[in-house]
Amino acid sequence: MSPLARLQLMMIAALVVCAGFAPSARSDIPNALFQPHLDVVPRTKAETGRIRSATRATTDFTTPEPFEANSGGAATVRARATADAFSQSSGNIPFERELDFKVGDGLFRKLWVSSPSSTLVSDGLGPLYNARSCQSCHLKDGRGHPPEGPQDDAVSIFLRVSVPAVDDAPMTDIEAFLAGVDEAGPRTRPDPVYGGQMQDFATQGHKAEYRFDVQYTEMPVTLSGDETVTLRAPTYEAADLGYGPLAPGAMLSPRVAPQMIGLGLIEAIPAQDIMALADPEDADGNGISGRAQKVWSFEHGRPMLGRFGYKAGAPSIREQSAAAFAGDMGISSPIFPAGFGDCTAAQADCRTAPDGSTGSPEGTEIGAEGLDLVTFYARNLAVPARRDVDDAQVLQGKQVFYETGCTACHQPKFVTSRLENQPEQSFQLIWPYSDLLLHDMGPGLADNRPEGRATGSEWRTAPLWGIGMTETVSGQQSYLHDGRARTLLEAVLWHGGEAEAQKQAVMDMPPADRTALIRYLESL
Repeated sequence: MSPLARLQLMMIAALVVCAGFAPSARSDIPNALFQPHLDVVPRTKAETGRIRSATRATTDFTTPEPFEANSGGAATVRARATADAFSQSSGNIPFERELDFKVGDGLFRKLWVSSPSSTLVSDGLGPLYNARSCQSCHLKDGRGHPPEGPQDDAVSIFLRVSVPAVDDAPMTDIEAFLAGVDEAGPRTRPDPVYGGQMQDFATQGHKAEYRFDVQYTEMPVTLSGDETVTLRAPTYEAADLGYGPLAPGAMLSPRVAPQMIGLGLIEAIPAQDIMALADPEDADGNGISGRAQKVWSFEHGRPMLGRFGYKAGAPSIREQSAAAFAGDMGISSPIFPAGFGDCTAAQADCRTAPDGSTGSPEGTEIGAEGLDLVTFYARNLAVPARRDVDDAQVLQGKQVFYETGCTACHQPKFVTSRLENQPEQSFQLIWPYSDLLLHDMGPGLADNRPEGRATGSEWRTAPLWGIGMTETVSGQQSYLHDGRARTLLEAVLWHGGEAEAQKQAVMDMPPADRTALIRYLESL
């Protein structure tokens, strides 16, 4: 990022704060400020009243709520008992848009090759990379996992890396994105040699940056009813470094590929509805103090509400997709046009290697049309319908979920904006079970690496829709940002910080209630 761009960023940030769009919760913020990429139709007063009624928390746990089975509104699809359950298009997608979805799927699955190559539309991989396709990490559009042993690969997990920001040296846009720049400027910087993301593969003639290594320490936890659960406390290492040691103070943070369903519906939630839930000073005294993530949009040149990624570091699906092309595969795009991806100035051979932009009409390895098609595909990966919503044990678990206070962060319902040109996401009652805010989850889950406005112990509330189908899609269970939790109960027991009271309640509750709670989560 050039000094001029940084100055412009800081000036805009100051205007935003002066205008009242600072960290405090606001429900009157124009959506256009944080959603310039969507054609939003303003809500009428009548609609606002209907929405307030539809999203009000229930107190009746004897029967399912109206439309509760349709987690993604009209975009919901039948829950398939196969590994393709997360790979279906929106249930309400018009027939003429199915082709765009399928072409986007093809680009999502496409294997990229290094340059120069006779395959001009598929070259440009690397020189440093984590995977050759989007699908390699997001297998079947589901969750990735850490390596299960020395013979298992780490293709669906990688390490972010950054150092404290102590100078004003220029950064490329992708370096700034991976370092987690927010609207006030950088709090961290990429490692001066390894950049913002560690790549464990390289094209011919180049060295991989590292080998992903994780070791676990077992931690037994005793619950009521003499039940014992063993948690895995991970220790991560960037082993076999290819370009010398990391910089002093380097902060490493693992990232497992997340599931892909429902992203377009999350993007369509009005920014003001998310920000209205924020309570940074815990004014209501419930111990929950969610904060909105605000990040710099490199596509739109302005601050936007962060929604995507484990720390909500990306403001839109298109920008998140472009960042994944650049950081994971070294593929340039109109948003991040550098053909060398995350290679730093210290990796001169990497920066001067041939790339796939030569001969491209747009000068990038994936052009605007290709990026739009991948975005459309990701935006329309459908949420499967709930299962067993009227089961007695599931309803009991729902009551436990609500009365334990889980909904303070895992907000059950939203209504999306009315959107021109996006009928699939427009004005839908959806059930993502997330407020999309940042919460302090305590030292147990802390990566101690700031990202944007998020501290080293804050994470975005993970949406829970589809979580009960993880094993069906991925063939195993792997939860949290680094996949350390092998069951839903383990994931709950890693909660701390703002969720410490809820975790302790789960530990202390009668075993039958705990079983019902997990059964409810499995139905989502």
